[in-house]
Amino acid sequence: MPNTERRMDKWDDRFMDLAEKVATWSSCFQENRQVGAVIVRDKRIMTTGYNGAGSGIVSCKERGECLRRKLNIPSGTRHEICYAVHAEQNAIIQAAKLGVSVDGGTLYCTHQPCSICGKMIINSGIRRVVFKYGYPDDFSMEMFKEAGVKVEKYGDEE
Repeated sequence: MPNTERRMDKWDDRFMDLAEKVATWSSCFQENRQVGAVIVRDKRIMTTGYNGAGSGIVSCKERGECLRRKLNIPSGTRHEICYAVHAEQNAIIQAAKLGVSVDGGTLYCTHQPCSICGKMIINSGIRRVVFKYGYPDDFSMEMFKEAGVKVEKYGDEE
């Protein structure tokens, strides 16, 4: 009998690899802030997103400096002071723009979603989040738990 868990791991591997590739498209100045997201439903890619300045906004990469670093804003705080739209937000916005339902889907993301992204993920109907790297925002994890969204750290054994 085939190992269903391993087969799913291979799909997780594929979609996480894609999220990491999408992250390289980021227009953020700092390489450690390159974040990618892929929303999948029934093993089909619905949308992708990466962090970067909104349409018509000059990015930090183009400006030659990160606004958050310039103002010494700690990671995980004051999300509103940034030119970038988060990868998860961009993936959800792209779905809305294209009329693609992500309800019941899985979001693969290179980094743990922040609480703002968490709220959007919950309300969009995404039921599972898989992330690779941590992020200093425990509140998002609390909200996911309360809302019944399954969250998995990629690479961790269950």
